[in-house]
Amino acid sequence: MAPDEARERLILQAAQALGIATARDLFDYYWIRVAEGRPALSSLVAEGSLVEVEVEGWSKPAYLYAGSAIPRSINARALINPFDPLMGNRERIERLHDFYYRVEIYVPEPKRIHGYYVFPFLLDDDLVARVDLKADRKAGVLRVLAAFGEDGVEPIRVARELAVELGEMARWLGPKEIAVSPKGDLAPQLRKAV
Repeated sequence: MAPDEARERLILQAAQALGIATARDLFDYYWIRVAEGRPALSSLVAEGSLVEVEVEGWSKPAYLYAGSAIPRSINARALINPFDPLMGNRERIERLHDFYYRVEIYVPEPKRIHGYYVFPFLLDDDLVARVDLKADRKAGVLRVLAAFGEDGVEPIRVARELAVELGEMARWLGPKEIAVSPKGDLAPQLRKAV
């Protein structure tokens, strides 16, 4: 396969995975250099495999995989690992979800805002909370060191759904108990829900 064809395939795969994306989002997905990606992107738009669209609030054009179905609703629930590819493009996360996120593992403890190993929590189609987690395997406990809800979320619903997801994580990791520390605005509701 020729390099140009390979880049086109990778950009199409990125478009399918991302849903809607800027050119930079598409290129970053597989680390394609902008200078090499632009001709491939233009070719995909010209042949109709990608559709250029405008997104309200975005300063740059966006691209959509041709024939993509836009769901009426999204029913999702997941704890997102800090190193998941979804969290890799911080600019995209802020643009899509108004969710400012930084991995605080590398931040000195007194300067951390949310914690050491913080998992964003996806509910339906938005990132609605974040929890600092630690699996204490010796004690058999999944520790929620802090729990924070995003502005405008329904704390009771978010805590209830987050408790279910934490239960799934505990079953997967092995701890028999979930302990919620009082740190964070979502912690009281989460403690009740667990």
